[in-house]
Amino acid sequence: MSYRVEPGLPFPLGASWDGSGVNFALFSANATRVQLCLFDGNGKREIDRVDLPEYTHEVWHGYLPEIRPGQLYGYRVHGPYAPEDGHRFNPNKLLIDPYALALTGEVRWHDACFGYRVGSSRQDLSFDRRDSARVMPKCVVIDPAHTWGQDIRPRRDWSETIIYEAHVKGLTARHRDLPQQLRGTFAGLADPKVIRHLTSLGVTAIELQPVQAFFDDRHLTQKGLANYWGYNTVCFHALASRYFSPGQGLGEFKLMVKRLHEAGIEVILDVVFNHTAEGNEMGPTLSFRGIDNASYYLLGHNPRYYFETTGCGNTMNLRNPRVLQMVTDSLRYFVEQCHVDGFRFDLATSLGREYDRFDPNAIFFGAIRQDPVLSRVKLIAEPWDVGANGHQLGSFPPGWAEWNDGYRDSVRSFWRGEEDSHTKIAGALLGSANRFDHRGRRPWASVNFVTAHDGFTLTDLWSYDRKHNSANQEGNSDGHDDNRSWNSGHEGPTDDPEINETRNRLRRATIATMLFSHGTPMMLMGDECGRTQNGNNNAYCQDNELSWMDWSDSCQDPQMTDFLRGLMLLRKARALLRPDAFRHGEPAGRARFPTVVWLDAAGERLEGERWHEQDDHSLGLMLSDAGERSLLMLLNSRGEDRDFMLPERERAVTWRIIVDSAQGLIFPQHELIPSGSPASVPARSILLMETQETLR
Repeated sequence: MSYRVEPGLPFPLGASWDGSGVNFALFSANATRVQLCLFDGNGKREIDRVDLPEYTHEVWHGYLPEIRPGQLYGYRVHGPYAPEDGHRFNPNKLLIDPYALALTGEVRWHDACFGYRVGSSRQDLSFDRRDSARVMPKCVVIDPAHTWGQDIRPRRDWSETIIYEAHVKGLTARHRDLPQQLRGTFAGLADPKVIRHLTSLGVTAIELQPVQAFFDDRHLTQKGLANYWGYNTVCFHALASRYFSPGQGLGEFKLMVKRLHEAGIEVILDVVFNHTAEGNEMGPTLSFRGIDNASYYLLGHNPRYYFETTGCGNTMNLRNPRVLQMVTDSLRYFVEQCHVDGFRFDLATSLGREYDRFDPNAIFFGAIRQDPVLSRVKLIAEPWDVGANGHQLGSFPPGWAEWNDGYRDSVRSFWRGEEDSHTKIAGALLGSANRFDHRGRRPWASVNFVTAHDGFTLTDLWSYDRKHNSANQEGNSDGHDDNRSWNSGHEGPTDDPEINETRNRLRRATIATMLFSHGTPMMLMGDECGRTQNGNNNAYCQDNELSWMDWSDSCQDPQMTDFLRGLMLLRKARALLRPDAFRHGEPAGRARFPTVVWLDAAGERLEGERWHEQDDHSLGLMLSDAGERSLLMLLNSRGEDRDFMLPERERAVTWRIIVDSAQGLIFPQHELIPSGSPASVPARSILLMETQETLR
């Protein structure tokens, strides 16, 4: 069959259905010829090849009036195969359109996926002539039209945001009340029973691990493992088809977003623009490498190799205007067409690099800042990569929030009883102002977390001294070694009631600390019910019950879940826990006392050198507002109870305990305690108290 082709337009990039036909446009600055390959309905037979007839502003384009939505396609791109010059064109390789809105099928790994002859004496300098079409997924022309109805974005203020980090499949794969075909899918996450769980906790945003198209890496499939986490994107506009229920597509994702919005929950996507799934110079040719390697990737001084700061073999070249356009087009697509509310950027330091130098005013950040769409959504950076000067916590520009790993380490260190940890947790409790209080940034810029997908779960944090990653088949060499965890006296599960009580206390104390801290709290999927990964702190390749949340009654923890719900309600009700500006001890309005007072166990102020004179693993923090109302946090990480002297005030006041983490109680029935009297703080716990009257 031969299709008629017209010149078409160089914009928009991708395959665009206009109701009469499809315009195809592909950027490649260094190609000499681009062929559009059309396939039959099952993607097995190539039915035609059409040369894109026009080349305008480095974009190859053509319009096919006979093509309709549902058509499968890919590209073959001609040009020099000269790795020593940075060019790796090979028209024998079927390539994925970077702007494809949908893919069908998975990569079926074969040596034909590689542009060079695998096993040859010259390796990647050789040229492989085998056709890869039969083992490659195919792009799909789609009609993106969707009826949203009355979808209303929650538009949550940062100060009221509580994030729940989750995995689409991990959250729903074992949900016993979902139909089997919906488990592990967008439809499963959109089910009222799952959403009801989220709303009952009090979370306001769900941050989903990568859902853009990715594949299982060859070395993992050879071991019988999978790329479960998905941090290896291959197409930035298409969604991973593994998360669609049978027969469904883009509309299913949009329905999930709408239902979450109806529940008042924002949707934040974890996106990976720092690298792609094609890896280093020995990796496969799936898309960008074969379309224009020298444009899409940051090459080394020897262009045969890549300059990479990601640990994954390559780094995207966001200094190239067309590559930057692809990234921002992808982000706008998910905001405008899919109604997503924000993004978390994986290894975001790489997005602002000039090789070894990080620039907070880099072209990528400037493009986001001036964009009328993207500048208004939630933007979260993972502020590190593996390159030189990679840790850039606090260095991102205004408008950005950042995952605060310093907060994580400070909280863990304090609760496991490390020496001198009280000084670090003090800064963490007040939003890490030393990192973020500049350029008009606010406390919400610190995304406070104790656990995340990368590392121990909350249960494992207090059940293991060391990682147990043997299931990953890497000799337990992968994953972090500095976990700042403690097994509480026994490595792994135990029936010892004393050890289990210690673990439960530590779980409640750490989660309470996070929700009492200034900044944006983020909790990990399943921490509310005691999810464990059996000590695996890098379960990226475990697409199985080790990683999935267990919804069975035997794996629930009603006390922890109820405690967490109460903490979130309390945080929303007490503005002192989520201030709009950093606090440094300045007077509270007309009040004569400061907004922040640090206290030792004797009720005396901690100031100056006194911070370094005492280190008894305890700390007190009094927060006050302009109305002269106060909250008092008393932290005790010691293994025995500790008496704290309640601070004196200008007038006698009484204090009421509103949170007792040792018992897991919110508003426990305790007697009122007058100022100047002692309050007993149980071992490894935190008390939150408040004054019972407004002073005049």
